[in-house]
Amino acid sequence: MKAILGYIRAYLVQANWPVHLLTLALLAMLVLINYRWGLNQWLYQHSLPGQMAGWFCLLLISLGVPYLLYRWLEPRSYHRHATFAGLLLAAPLLFAWKMTWPIHPFSNQPHSLFWNQVIYFPAKVLGICLALWVVWLLAGKDERWMGLRTPSTSMQTYWLMLLVMVPLVMLAATQPDFQTVYPKLQHAFPKGSTANWYQVLLFELAYGSDFITIELFFRGFLVIYFARWAGAQAILPMAAFYCVIHFGKPLGECISSFFGGMLLGIVSYRTQSIWGGLVVHLGIAWLMEGAPGLIKPLLF
Repeated sequence: MKAILGYIRAYLVQANWPVHLLTLALLAMLVLINYRWGLNQWLYQHSLPGQMAGWFCLLLISLGVPYLLYRWLEPRSYHRHATFAGLLLAAPLLFAWKMTWPIHPFSNQPHSLFWNQVIYFPAKVLGICLALWVVWLLAGKDERWMGLRTPSTSMQTYWLMLLVMVPLVMLAATQPDFQTVYPKLQHAFPKGSTANWYQVLLFELAYGSDFITIELFFRGFLVIYFARWAGAQAILPMAAFYCVIHFGKPLGECISSFFGGMLLGIVSYRTQSIWGGLVVHLGIAWLMEGAPGLIKPLLF
């Protein structure tokens, strides 16, 4: 934990605070628009191309504006690099596909809802991994493989971070908006149906695989790979982007995702590894799956 506190302290010392404060103002405005007027729901009311175009624009704003602020207030040579500009366009396009493109091979069959969700998450992992591999080949290879090659030196700190999150998640699980979203398993079956043990296991493993996508894309691609050009300036735009993809989640989770994204971004930047963040993220995800079931008997 001492090492992580040192990483945070070093980042705060060198941070460009005008850029950070203006980015927070942008996020506050977007969060207000989303949770007051339903931006997330409005985007998903359009046709598939419209959904993808809308999310691309929103994600491009969240990723691109912090970089524009850096260019204005702290210009560096990478801002004029053609490859980097191409990656700034490719990243929101790729994740807009991830958020909108359906993968539903089963229909009108028993348990089709369940099997579609079990297939959906690993299929998106495969799609994102293939796309990032193509990026790695075309935009330039890096020896860290976007944080996959180098394991974190010690995992003890990450387990401690996960332990700290337990009471916070349990407290959040008492809220109605949290229980509406979690566990995700409840949305894989018609209302009133129950899952067998093997269905629970299959779903949770498939759902967990989605966090491989998240950590590889956000901390591996948007931080470790982008840092080849942007250095530590890659962390803030990633966290803003990461906050916006949580617009369909409870408000508290959306807001905390920015600060969690900053923390994991700082750690991954300094360690050049996504493995610690993956352990924390997976642990929190599965804790959020189980928390409502543990809390409900205590509330009623």
